[in-house]
Amino acid sequence: MATGGLRTDTATGDERLRFGTEPFYASIGRAFLAMCAFIPVLWGIEGLDTLFGGALDRAGGIAPRNLTGLDGIVFAPLLHASFTHVLANSVPLLLLGTFVLAGHTKRFFLITAFIAVVSGLTVWVFGPSNSITVGASGVIFGYLGYLLLRGLVERRWWSLGISLLMGLLFGWQLSGILPGEEHVSWQGHLGGFLAGLVAAILFRQPRARRPKPAGTGSTTGLGGSSPTLTLPGVDGLGLGKTGSDRTVEMPGGTSP
Repeated sequence: MATGGLRTDTATGDERLRFGTEPFYASIGRAFLAMCAFIPVLWGIEGLDTLFGGALDRAGGIAPRNLTGLDGIVFAPLLHASFTHVLANSVPLLLLGTFVLAGHTKRFFLITAFIAVVSGLTVWVFGPSNSITVGASGVIFGYLGYLLLRGLVERRWWSLGISLLMGLLFGWQLSGILPGEEHVSWQGHLGGFLAGLVAAILFRQPRARRPKPAGTGSTTGLGGSSPTLTLPGVDGLGLGKTGSDRTVEMPGGTSP
C-alpha cells in the first residue's frame, strides 16, 4: 500500500514486518536474544586468546597481501585485540545486529557474510604491511551502512524510522571510515560501510504485488467479464467486405 511515496507492510502478508503487530515485536525480541547470546561468545574467544598469549589473533587475523592471512577474512571478526576492544564493539553490535536480524534470518547471514568478505578484502589489499587486523568493527560499520540506506531503498515507514534512529545513535562514528587514529583499521571500516550500502540494495525486501480486485481478469463464471468472440472482418451485413477483425461481446456467464 502506497502512502505518500512510502509503503506500509499490509500488502506483504508477513506480519513480522508490519509495525505494531505481535509477530513484529516477537521478531525483534528473538533477534535481541540471539544477539545477546552471541556477544558472550566473543568474550569467551577473547578469554581463550588471552590465555594463549594472543596466539589466536596471530593465527586468525588478516595479514595484508599475505596469502596466509586470507583466512583472517573469516576469523578476524570473531577476534579482538583486548577485552577493551570487545567491550567497545559489544553494544553497537548488539543494537545494530538486532535490527538487521529481526524478521530476516536468512538475509541476515547473507548480509553479514557479504560485509565481512568485502571489509576483510579491503583490509587485505589496502592495509599496512607487517600488521595484523582483528575485530568486528568492519561488520558493525557494514550494519550501520545497511540500516542507514535500507529505509530509503525499501521505502517503509518502519525501515526509515530505524535509519533515522541508527543515524542519531551511531552517525558520529562515521568519522572512523577516514584515516586518523593510529592502530585503527579505517580501511576495514570504510570497506564494511560501503558493503553495507551495497547490501541494502542487493538484499532489499521485494515489493509485494497488489492483489487484483475480485472478479477482474476472468472470462468465465458468474460475476466475471463477458466472454468475447472475434469474427473475420466483414461489413455490417456480413457481405464480403473485408476490414479489421470485430470483437463481439457475448452475454456474461460460463463459456460453452
